[in-house]
Amino acid sequence: MSTRARRILGRVGNSFLVLVFATFAVSMLMRLLPVDLAAVLLPTAGEAERDALRAEIGLDKNPFAYYVSWLWDFVRGDFGNIYFSGGVESVGSRLASAVPRSLLLMLYAQIIALAVSIPLGMWSGYRAGRRADRVISTTLFSFSAIPSFAVGLALIVVIGVRFQWLPTLGYEPVSAGLWAHLSYMIMPALSLSLGLIATYTRLLRADVVATLREDYVTMAASKGLSNTRILWRHVFRPSSLTLFTSAALNMGALIGGAIVVEAVFATYGLGFEVYTALQGRQFIALQSYVAVIAIFYVLFNLIIDEAAGFVDPRTRNRRANG
Repeated sequence: MSTRARRILGRVGNSFLVLVFATFAVSMLMRLLPVDLAAVLLPTAGEAERDALRAEIGLDKNPFAYYVSWLWDFVRGDFGNIYFSGGVESVGSRLASAVPRSLLLMLYAQIIALAVSIPLGMWSGYRAGRRADRVISTTLFSFSAIPSFAVGLALIVVIGVRFQWLPTLGYEPVSAGLWAHLSYMIMPALSLSLGLIATYTRLLRADVVATLREDYVTMAASKGLSNTRILWRHVFRPSSLTLFTSAALNMGALIGGAIVVEAVFATYGLGFEVYTALQGRQFIALQSYVAVIAIFYVLFNLIIDEAAGFVDPRTRNRRANG
């Protein structure tokens, strides 16, 4: 087996342990709550119904046996149920609807953030300490202080209500038509991307400033290459490693930031499902939601770790030597 294959298998194994630890921690916290979960889930039911629920979801077992049972069901695609007065709804059906919405919202926010921050970060780093750099840094610092929900409300009032350019609330799938879908996603994605633009620009600027001091950049300049060619061919790739790593890690963290944005624009993705599960004390559903979020977080981490070697060959060389 090659060194790379062993390293990938090692990372997959470590990632699996992270997932197990995260879901087990949530399971333990849930069992440590000073409430009867069956009574919380079925507040109007009789004791016989609550006993049946405890047996159904494993609350009558010790915490370790309960977790193993839950994990086995989760691996098989049984994510549990949401219990409410008069009925039961599958968590799987909620996830099937919410996950694509959240992933698309986060993807669009990342695309907007990277499309804006890459040229800004490159220019700001190249002009470090000059007027353009100061203007960009001050403007982005001001924007980063604005909460995403405030940006969303402002966009609704100006773009959605005043000019009526875009719909303000709801969601349309891609199958309804690309423009119909994007028209509902543009404003939520813009709201979510503003803080990312400020963060990514600062990260890229700092790395560009450091890379410009490298000997190979000086050598490229001495060969008479244009500044544009030096920046995008010799500076951008090694300077973008931190940026893309941060972007990958933020895909998991964005779920938390998307909760309010999804509520403001009524897109009802995974972040909103986590919020409603907390509000409704649906702890069984919450455990599955946390597991799904952790899976995506780990997957994005793995992907960016592998991609880093192609973005910056120095990273690949360090791994080979290690």
